[in-house]
Amino acid sequence: MIELYVDGASAGNPGKSGIGIFIKGEGKIVKLSVPIEPTNNHTAEFLALLRGMEEAAKLTTGIVSARSDSKAVVSAVENEFVKNEVHKEYLNKILSIAETFDFFFIKWIPDTENRAADALAREAIHKQMDKDDGVK
Repeated sequence: MIELYVDGASAGNPGKSGIGIFIKGEGKIVKLSVPIEPTNNHTAEFLALLRGMEEAAKLTTGIVSARSDSKAVVSAVENEFVKNEVHKEYLNKILSIAETFDFFFIKWIPDTENRAADALAREAIHKQMDKDDGVK
């Protein structure tokens, strides 16, 4: 079984943004800290899950347990519905990838249980800020 922890972060609305992905299981540990285009926090959360699902799909077709501290993302996946048109595209891709696993489930977790992914998402924002500071 793969445990997938994801988090998106944004320094502003919109602002510099990043996603954090922490995967463990089946003898693997994957940590990704990825700067993304400036966006808002909700969009960053969806992008984090989408990228995390893509990474999990590289590791297994078996069981994937996704965890997010975003109630909006977890609810959207569980209900297979979201109102926001931008998020619909991401949700459809997420659901499509989920179908490739033998078993997929997603669970909401509090921030305190998502520290690894949160730290990676924040690190991605800092990478952008450090890069910008180097340009000046």
